[in-house]
Amino acid sequence: MAPAAPSPPPTPSPEPTGSALELLVHGVGGATPQEMLGDPRTVRVTGDTTAAVYRRTEDAHGEKHPERYGNEPVAEAYCWSGLTSGNGSRALWLLLLPFMVVNLAHWMRPTATGRTRAVRLYGVLVRLVALSLTVLLTAAACEVALDLLAWQCAGTDACAERRSWLGFLSERQGGWWSQPGRRLALAALVPTALVGLLWYLSNRTWSAYESQRPLDGEDFDEDDPFGAAAAHGPDAPGPAADGSPRRAAPVRPALGRPGFWYGRRLVARLRAAHTAAGFLTVAAAVAGAAARHDRGAEGPVPRIIGAAVEGGIVLCALVVLWVVCRRGRSERTRDTRLDGALISCLPGSALALLALAVLYASWSRPDWQSSGALPGEATFRFLALGQGVLVVALAVVARGLYRRTPEPHTVLYGLGGPAVAMLACALGGVMTGGVAQRVADWLDGPGTPGMGREADIAGPPVLLSWQASVIPVLLLLLLVPVLVLVVRTARTARRLGPVVEAEYAPEEPDEGRTRRIARIRATAALTDSAPWIVGVVSAATLLLGAGAIAGSWYSDQVPGRAADGSGPLLESLADAAQSTGSWLIGFGFILFVAGGRRAYKDASARRTIGILWDVGTFWPRAAHPFAPPCYAERAVPDLASRMSAWTSTMPRGRLVISGHSQGSVLAASAVWQLPDATRRRVALLTYGSPLERLYGRWFPAYFGAGALLGLHRSVHCWRNLWRATDPIGGPVRIDADPDPGVDRGPLKDPLAYGRTTRLPLPEPILGHSDYQADPAFADARADLLAELGPLVPRQTEARTQKGTSGRSSG
Repeated sequence: MAPAAPSPPPTPSPEPTGSALELLVHGVGGATPQEMLGDPRTVRVTGDTTAAVYRRTEDAHGEKHPERYGNEPVAEAYCWSGLTSGNGSRALWLLLLPFMVVNLAHWMRPTATGRTRAVRLYGVLVRLVALSLTVLLTAAACEVALDLLAWQCAGTDACAERRSWLGFLSERQGGWWSQPGRRLALAALVPTALVGLLWYLSNRTWSAYESQRPLDGEDFDEDDPFGAAAAHGPDAPGPAADGSPRRAAPVRPALGRPGFWYGRRLVARLRAAHTAAGFLTVAAAVAGAAARHDRGAEGPVPRIIGAAVEGGIVLCALVVLWVVCRRGRSERTRDTRLDGALISCLPGSALALLALAVLYASWSRPDWQSSGALPGEATFRFLALGQGVLVVALAVVARGLYRRTPEPHTVLYGLGGPAVAMLACALGGVMTGGVAQRVADWLDGPGTPGMGREADIAGPPVLLSWQASVIPVLLLLLLVPVLVLVVRTARTARRLGPVVEAEYAPEEPDEGRTRRIARIRATAALTDSAPWIVGVVSAATLLLGAGAIAGSWYSDQVPGRAADGSGPLLESLADAAQSTGSWLIGFGFILFVAGGRRAYKDASARRTIGILWDVGTFWPRAAHPFAPPCYAERAVPDLASRMSAWTSTMPRGRLVISGHSQGSVLAASAVWQLPDATRRRVALLTYGSPLERLYGRWFPAYFGAGALLGLHRSVHCWRNLWRATDPIGGPVRIDADPDPGVDRGPLKDPLAYGRTTRLPLPEPILGHSDYQADPAFADARADLLAELGPLVPRQTEARTQKGTSGRSSG
């Protein structure tokens, strides 16, 4: 009997072809490496105290022992919260909010194809709006220090007597500083110090952010400087030479350009221009008052001196405008050059003119006396009028760009940028006008500035009172859309009730539980209504602001005085609007200051304010150099460098970059910066991601449908998890046929409707947090790892008939 044939060995289980790494990137508000990795013992792999990559202590050298992990990846955590919310002093960045908002308007440009001149014009207009905000802030400081304090209060006996610290400036004492020109020269130190502080903060943050050099790579195509071709993403179809369709060579989208995250040259140019503009504003206020007096009366100072100083100020101001309009961002290459002569000579020349203006105003003029308000009303009127004209022109350009290349999900039909620019101007007006109003109320004794009733001083410019008066009207107008949203949300929640119960059937319905889930889902959907609220506020602000300019110009009086003789009803309404608006505008500024002070002392409040900066300071400072710095100019090169370094040392390794919320935006931006070969070896996992819901709609030129489609085509694979209860994250909606299956959702939230044997306690409604607690997260990550690399059979270690053994090299 022949011996039985040996049974074949069992089929070995597959094993990965190499080590796997999951690079975790947290979202807004920050997170500790211990929280991200779920282990109190962590070690820093690379980085510094500001931003670094961490691992669990036991995973420090996980690549050398892939057999320990099976199909699980080694986890790394990139913590970047120190870039935005780590230092308590950064809470003071709240005062730079208008600058941050106008900088966002630059990046909200609609998608443009073949419209190079229109794109340039859009950038120029935004930069001019940003410049006007710097001038407005400096003019407000001049209004407080030069006009209200040095000119009005120190020149009025009743006001100076109550403020003993102003006694040495009082005309009654007759000291050296009592002459108006010398008082103005001394008070000029306040706005000058403010401009110097802004320059210092911008220069100091440049060294920590813009100086971070990105990855080396090929420069961008010189023939496509604005990325018109790149808007459609890599591998987009294009015509061949004979006109037949073909697949074009891969091109980088805007966020993948070599110089996108390296804007030091433009920031340096704009910093020089804005610093010079601030110094020139102070110089114009000081020299203008003195020159106006010299032209109106014969005195010891030759008129030609004032004319020469004013002419120099005008000439330098024209140079500032040329610098702001001449050059925008250069993203095609890593522009390492700096315009040394410009960034040194322009602020220096403006400061020299300021010094000349101070010396000119300090010249002895014994017959000069201050009365009423310092002539400067026209400055605020022309600033407000110019901002309105610039915003309208910006809207015309943006609308033209949108009509040429419409993106279906772009907010406000391409007018998102102009609307946000209008809000930046409104915020600047509230903050500057609030300071002037509060200081005037503090100095004026029992009266109301501008009303002429028991007031010691004339008060701030009339326009500021008119602008304050429209705030109550604006708030009343806002009640209508707010009530509409409240009613619509309540109806949506009622309509969602049966849908929720059907999802969790056949569990027994619980009315309270159903109502809570439906309410949270309906509230989360309010995010999609934000564009229209912004549009309504911006349009109302523009119209009411125009009315305020017209009213102040026509009447040349505050609203309470302008309404005299119009009837008891109108008079009472005007007085109420003026007093209420003055209180609200001052209260708003006090909230800014109090919020910054509380955040400086309270870590939890600092983290809340940090969330605002996490969203608002993602973009480089392309329009305003005094805006809070762009943390992505450090974070994106960090992530791209880490991925490139790991893939180069692990040629058979698999890498999943996993980003939550704002971390998903950083992850996508870093992937775009990778070389094509590296990008093809990377899988992208996003969850709670605002890539399409917020960034794709508000910033269509950079995160629009074409850019997200290109991202999907350039990475090896991508999964996006989202929940209907999440007010921030949503689907990315890749527009391709067939559906690539990137979106996975909406995920169940909560995981269990009621109490179960497996989950005996009520499950929370997670909303935007704890995506990793959902089993769908582990499934999506496993799918990505499986797609990244083929699995090979695990060879047995049994000895062969020849006495040799073999082991898989994979």
